[in-house]
Amino acid sequence: QVQLVESGGGSVQAGGSLRLSCAASGSIGSINRMGWYRQAPGKQRELVAHITSGGFTNYADSVKGRFTISRDNAKNTVTVNMQMNSLKPEDTAVYYCNAQVAWITYWGQGTQVTVSS
Repeated sequence: QVQLVESGGGSVQAGGSLRLSCAASGSIGSINRMGWYRQAPGKQRELVAHITSGGFTNYADSVKGRFTISRDNAKNTVTVNMQMNSLKPEDTAVYYCNAQVAWITYWGQGTQVTVSS
């Protein structure tokens, strides 16, 4: 079992920055990949960025060059941070932390990001 606790998010004007964090606890040694997805009203949930246990990263084209995902490993927790710069109104969505353990997917509770023009 993996537990995910998200923090960060909020409201910002276009061009601003926000930082999301997700702390994973439990069976963290079995996590293959962690990342962030987002879901805007009326749209499907989509991948924003993820980082593997080996440190490899992948970004959606829409956020490349603006978002940076990173991972901090501690004894009993793994924290994934995502720095979001040059935010646009189209980045407005609920952002969900995600952890992949073999064929099992864990989700955080979601955190709202709102970017006003």
